[in-house]
Amino acid sequence: MRWDQVHIAATGVWLPARLSAEEAVKSGLYDAEEHAANRIVSVTAADAEPGGALSAPDMAVRAARAALDRAGEAATRVSAVFHSHLWFQGAELWAPASYIADRAGFPGVPAFGLQQSCNAGIAAIELAAGRLGTADAALLTTADRFTGPSFDRWRCERGLVYGDGGTALVLSATGGFARLLSTATHVDNSLESISRAARLADDPGAVKTPLDLSAAADAYARAPGNMRQTAQRMAEIADASVRRALTDADITMSDVDRVVLVSTGRSRMRWQLELQLGVPEKISNWELSSTVGHLGAGDHFAGLDHLARSGRVGAGDRVLLVGGGTGYSCSSAVLEITDSVGRHKEAGQSGDIPL
Repeated sequence: MRWDQVHIAATGVWLPARLSAEEAVKSGLYDAEEHAANRIVSVTAADAEPGGALSAPDMAVRAARAALDRAGEAATRVSAVFHSHLWFQGAELWAPASYIADRAGFPGVPAFGLQQSCNAGIAAIELAAGRLGTADAALLTTADRFTGPSFDRWRCERGLVYGDGGTALVLSATGGFARLLSTATHVDNSLESISRAARLADDPGAVKTPLDLSAAADAYARAPGNMRQTAQRMAEIADASVRRALTDADITMSDVDRVVLVSTGRSRMRWQLELQLGVPEKISNWELSSTVGHLGAGDHFAGLDHLARSGRVGAGDRVLLVGGGTGYSCSSAVLEITDSVGRHKEAGQSGDIPL
């Protein structure tokens, strides 16, 4: 879908302290072979934060306040809040999106929870863009805290390590440092079983061991033909999403200056970059990914924030965001940097907005 007059007014990120992957290997928490393949240096972990760990929604609030502080007038025009997450948000049968909206300063604004797994950040951009009036803005947030005993960040899934943190993005109809050119979402709902156990549990309390997505994928792959067919189908979905987004933006891959992908280990990311997209690692978000890990639904907002605040993009640059999440869904977005990112860079640092 092609978009007109939809802009990125600001981004914000709040990340806790980092845990060393090398130290995790030495202590037996992380498999040495996985470390060698993934090349992860460190991951963010709320439990390692000096002064105590924040809940996932509180990390989202901090990221939201940082983004709103940078968004200027758009921060006064927020008409919707979307919150995305993968894991437990601190309470059962509760609305974390409403909590975040209230504490970000919008007690009377509709707040929605979006469940599209690791693809949710870009999906939220697409959904929120469709709600914007001519003078509206929307606040999009993500947050997760992957903690034990029910979640083992180091061993839950081969090919990546999960990191904690909150991210935010302010979408605006009235201007910003980047313009949204296009989005495209493609899905195959029949692939949901890749990450599902053989049967559904009747009670979450019945689950006594940490979540093991690799085991679920292995069980799925044991069925004849599943592995090859599934890999091919997932690649087709991602390719269709990227191609449609580029076509609707009236550009080709050669026009793309930066790419932000789901934050995986280096082997998986290089496969996506070189074999699927045909672009070099140096224009990707690998530098950030290798130090923070996979932030659930927040990889794309964090990646864009890193590009903007580090001066790695300038006016006229095109940025391609490519998602992907269990279900299976893939959303892509094309942005054009339209303004100097200096103001965005100087307007505050991630994590310095107190609750």
